[in-house]
Amino acid sequence: MTKYTIKKYEQNDYKIWNEFIAQAKNATFLFHRDFMEYHQDRFEDFSLLIFEDEKLSAILPANKVEEIIYSHQGLTYGGLVYTEKIKQTSVIEIFRDILFFLNENKIQKFQLKTLPSIYHRKPSDEILYSLFLAEAKLIRRDSLSVIDLKQENKISKIRKRGFQKAVSNQLIIKEQNNFESFWNEVLIPNLKIKHNANPVHSIEEINSLKAFFPENIHQFNVYSGDKIVAGTTVFETETVAHCQYISKNENEENQGSLDYLFYYLIQERFAEKRFFDFGISNENQGKNLNEGLSYWKESFGASTIIHDFYEVETSNYNKLNGIFV
Repeated sequence: MTKYTIKKYEQNDYKIWNEFIAQAKNATFLFHRDFMEYHQDRFEDFSLLIFEDEKLSAILPANKVEEIIYSHQGLTYGGLVYTEKIKQTSVIEIFRDILFFLNENKIQKFQLKTLPSIYHRKPSDEILYSLFLAEAKLIRRDSLSVIDLKQENKISKIRKRGFQKAVSNQLIIKEQNNFESFWNEVLIPNLKIKHNANPVHSIEEINSLKAFFPENIHQFNVYSGDKIVAGTTVFETETVAHCQYISKNENEENQGSLDYLFYYLIQERFAEKRFFDFGISNENQGKNLNEGLSYWKESFGASTIIHDFYEVETSNYNKLNGIFV
């Protein structure tokens, strides 16, 4: 018999969902419904709310593809979200009941991507122990290049030379509220040339998200005179400044633009954050590492934090019975 009541998210749950996100110990603004729903036409939402009696105990941002439930594929990270008061035993029981609920609804597999530890407001690895007990399989592992801003970090000589080159070239950094110049003149052309791809967010989408989350989404551009030569889009959470996009104008001679920009972001603009996250340098579902990109990030003082992805059979809910001693 299940202890918790589980229901799929509906539009009238908007308020209680967002209120829960605001006081959870392992959530960011990406789990807010206004962020999740900017691309709702691309995903069949299967987000869940988990109640004990009538009290909301946890939520799960998710979507459905055929007979598999995923930690929401429109988000960089995911997992089971809960508050700081929750106990390890409760997370195990909640996860068991989620698997049972999915199994009863003819869902065979659940793929869960974790929330990297740097984004936790307080330690929140209860779900990792629950996945172990349920015999979940590790199916992907990405490596994030992260700087701990509360520690001393040495920047390599080559990055310092790039900074000095940018100063000599009289480059200028501007934080701006619009994204058109970076998207249209730098990011989109570069992605087309290198990967024949477009940004995950269209210009309309990123502008909309900025309007919803003005304190969390930032655009920094680097200019040579009036011409944009580089930029980055930063998603800021309570603990982390994360680079969502990084690009420079490949048609320009190397002017030290990105070295200059990231020296400023790390040493000044986000110096009071706990972590600076350059993001992944992985390809092919984590099985390949872009050596040059990884080296560039590490030369600023970054080192590795792991981001894991798991798959679990929903029938494994019974493996979470009878484990307490």
